[in-house]
Amino acid sequence: MQEQTHWLTLILSLPTRNTAARMRVWRTLKSLGCGILRDGVYVLPATASGEQALLNVAKDVTEVHGSAQVLELVCRSEAQTKQIMALFDRSHDYAALVKSIHQTKKKTATLSAAVLRRTLHQLSRRLTVLRAIDFFPGAAGEQVEVALTDLETTLQARVSPGEPLATRRAIQQLDKQHYQHQTWVTRKRPWVDRLASAWLICRFIDPHAQFVWHDHPQSSQVNGIGFDFNGATFTHIGHRVTFEVLLAAFALEGDPALTLIGNLVHLLDVGGIPVIEAKGVEAILRGLKEKFSDDDRFLAQSCAVFDSLYTAYRTEETEP
Repeated sequence: MQEQTHWLTLILSLPTRNTAARMRVWRTLKSLGCGILRDGVYVLPATASGEQALLNVAKDVTEVHGSAQVLELVCRSEAQTKQIMALFDRSHDYAALVKSIHQTKKKTATLSAAVLRRTLHQLSRRLTVLRAIDFFPGAAGEQVEVALTDLETTLQARVSPGEPLATRRAIQQLDKQHYQHQTWVTRKRPWVDRLASAWLICRFIDPHAQFVWHDHPQSSQVNGIGFDFNGATFTHIGHRVTFEVLLAAFALEGDPALTLIGNLVHLLDVGGIPVIEAKGVEAILRGLKEKFSDDDRFLAQSCAVFDSLYTAYRTEETEP
């Protein structure tokens, strides 16, 4: 016997003249991802959160002198279940999103970095919203994920040539005692993520660290611990930049001041949550980079900047 499936149904009727209320209810139902069984009859999968959401809509309807009921719908055949599930087919929405992603990718050479970042954020937001109402996910969603990741890679190559591409491996918990008196290897002419990572290594992981700077380091040829390049021991993972990966790997995320520095580094390296101090820190580091052509001296001066920033953040955390 075919297993029964259960659904939630909202049956409503709104006053014809109350256009504002009708629009508000329609937008809410759309945001919930309701299927439309027929005019005035909406369906959701039977979940506690879905039931509460429909009850809230029903309350809104009755408050504007409409009528609404939330009922349980039971499908007793496979054909009925398929009919209801078809109401939640998101393939057309995913297709439209993939089209927007591909159109953006075609224009990467002509758009500014700021516009590309903003567009990427908007596309990511669209995918998040769509995923939230994709109650029966399939290959279409995975296809969009791949397309969006590809666009992210293209954007990163455009605005940050030479920066490592993020991997999706897990971050292992490490003991810093096994990383003492090491040689740490990264790319020449370091910028924010490499500078901050080197500072973190010196101050919190390996106080006797030595640094070697290469033009194009390869993991198979590096004689030391690589960081912030493709294939390095420590590099971008998921949405974390190298500095944040080091924080997680060596259990340093419990320090609020380091977390705040991580937010700043993330913003200046790949974009992210605004940080008030970011522009000032960026200007100082840019000036130091112009002043010091030797990477060791550049790092030494930059460490003083991060030392001061860490002290300031620590002070903020302890102030009443």
